[in-house]
Amino acid sequence: MAADVLGAITVCTTTANAQDCLRLAREHDNVWCSSGVHPLHADEPADWAEMLRVAREDRCVAFGELGLDKHYDRPPLDLQRRILHEQLDAVKGSGLDMPIIVHCREAFDELLPTFRASGLAGERFVFHCFTGDAEEARAVLDFGAMISFTGIVTFRNARNIQEAAKITPLDRIMIETDAPFLTPEPHRKVYPNEPKYAMDTARFVADLRGERWEAFHAAIDANTRRFFGIEWEQGAARQ
Repeated sequence: MAADVLGAITVCTTTANAQDCLRLAREHDNVWCSSGVHPLHADEPADWAEMLRVAREDRCVAFGELGLDKHYDRPPLDLQRRILHEQLDAVKGSGLDMPIIVHCREAFDELLPTFRASGLAGERFVFHCFTGDAEEARAVLDFGAMISFTGIVTFRNARNIQEAAKITPLDRIMIETDAPFLTPEPHRKVYPNEPKYAMDTARFVADLRGERWEAFHAAIDANTRRFFGIEWEQGAARQ
C-alpha cells in the first residue's frame, strides 16, 4: 500500500501449483489468482479437472497463463501446442466467462489464428509481458485483446516494445511486474522483482506516451479492475 499498489494477481504456471496460488489469494484481501498451464511447463502433468476446480473459486479471476514460447528448445513445440489446444478446450467447456492471460514469445503469427479459431472472444485475452513490436501490437489490438507491459519496456534496448506501448490505446493497456523477473529501470539489478516496482514501469510508460501521470494511473487502474472483474476501496481490495 505504501507504494500505491492496491492489489495483485498471482499467476498460475501448472495445475499442480494452482491450489498454492489459490491459498495465497485467500490469505490476502488484495490478492487474486489465475489457473492454468504455462507453455514452458507443458512437459509437466496437466490436470484439467483441477484447473477448473480452482477456476470456479471466487478468488480466481483468470485462466492462464497459456500460450506458446518459441524462444527455447524445450518443452518441444509440438507438446506446447497440444497442451495449448487441450487447455483452450477445457476453458471453452468450463462455461466460465473469465479473462485469459496469454504468454506469447515469438509466436504471434501462430497464436492469433489459434485464438481466432477457438471461438473465444478476443476481448477476453490479455497478452501479458508484451515483447512484440508496433506491428504485432496492432495485430493483437485488431484481435480485440488487451496488452500488458512489464519492466522490460524501460530497458534501453527495448525500442520496439516502447513503440508498441506508444500506439496502444489508453483503454487497452495494463502494467504488471512479471515477478520475480524483469525489474524495471532504475532498479534493473534488483532481484526478485516486486509489485512496488510496477509504479516505475507505469511512470516510464506515461512519460513515454506524453500523458499526465494522474490520468494514466487512473486509466490503468480502471482497465485492470474492469478486465479482471476485481474491485477495492479505501486501500483494501475485495472481490
